[in-house]
Order: sequence, then structure tokens, then C-alpha cells
Amino acid sequence: MRQGFPPAVPGQAVGLLGGSFDPAHAGHVHITREALRRFGLDRVWWLVSPGNPLKTRGPAPLAKRMERARALMRHPRVVITDIERHIGTRHTAATIARLQARYPGVRFVWLMGADNLAQFHLWEDWRGILGRVPVGVLARPGERISARTSPAAQIFRRFKVPPASAYGLAYRDPPAWAFVNMPMHAASSTAIRAGGDWS
Repeated sequence: MRQGFPPAVPGQAVGLLGGSFDPAHAGHVHITREALRRFGLDRVWWLVSPGNPLKTRGPAPLAKRMERARALMRHPRVVITDIERHIGTRHTAATIARLQARYPGVRFVWLMGADNLAQFHLWEDWRGILGRVPVGVLARPGERISARTSPAAQIFRRFKVPPASAYGLAYRDPPAWAFVNMPMHAASSTAIRAGGDWS
């Protein structure tokens, strides 16, 4: 792998799970495995970001977060990458645009937990994200109703893919998004930091 740039070939279905991973935890592992299975993905890339534009407080050092993520997520079809640091993007819309330019023909899917869908309308150019790639949303504890009634879900409700048809989401033309229910894992980065287990 070139520094920071995972290999991918045209036609592959690659899920992108972005975030600060501050720290990565078993819940991230759980939704990644479910995404591979539910959406029929060939690969998932964890995009460990330099920082989250929606958070006022900076995360732990990137090297520390990468180390933790690699120790936790061990799967032959999952790559941990700091690609945003190499391409110089901070917002998801810009990251996706750069990845599509760099990997023509790769079928990207943006992955997120339901907690992110609830605030998706606050993201930079969130409509542009939905116009560029399919989006796979995975249930998170306590967020099912707020996600389904969120502004993004309501505005793009006619583009929602039924859960039974979510497999192969990468090959649908955007805008397309799917919400899948699944057994949930209660771990959260916020709780881990609050408990003092991540200094």
C-alpha cells in the first residue's frame, strides 16, 4: 500500500467509515462487520480523520488513534487509513470527491451510525455527499427514531432503499440510502473518554 492510500480496483464495492475514532471501540468493529455483510461490500476503509470539524475540542494524537484502531480492528477486508491527512481534506464531501477522482470506477459507499444521520444536515455539503455516493446507515442504541425523523431522512425519503434490498447498495446510482436494523453494541467513544479509559 502506498503511504496512506489503500489499493482498490474498478468495480470493487468499498465502504468508507469516517470519524475521529477517539478512541476506536468494539461498536466500530461491530458495525463494520455488519456493513460488510448487510451491504455486500468487498472492503471497508476506516478513515481516521485528523480532526472533526463539528467538535470544538481536538482529539487525541492521530498516531495514537491509528495504533488503537489497528490493534482493535483485525479483519482481512478492513483497512485502517489516515488518507485524509495525505489528501488534505477535513470535510466528508471533499474527501469523497478526492477519492472518486483518485479511484475511478471504485464503488464507494459512505457508512455511518444512526447517530450521525440524526445530525447529517449539519455537515458541510451534506446534500452533495448524497449526490455522490450511496449511504449506508446502521442502527445505534437510542438513535433509531431521531435518525428516521431527521431532516436528511425526510428530505431524501423517496431515495431510501428497503432493508431487504440493501445488499449491493454500492451499485445503486446516488442518491440512494439504506437504514438497517441489527443487534446493537452499546460502546461509545464519549463514554470511554468520560470513564477515563482514554487519556
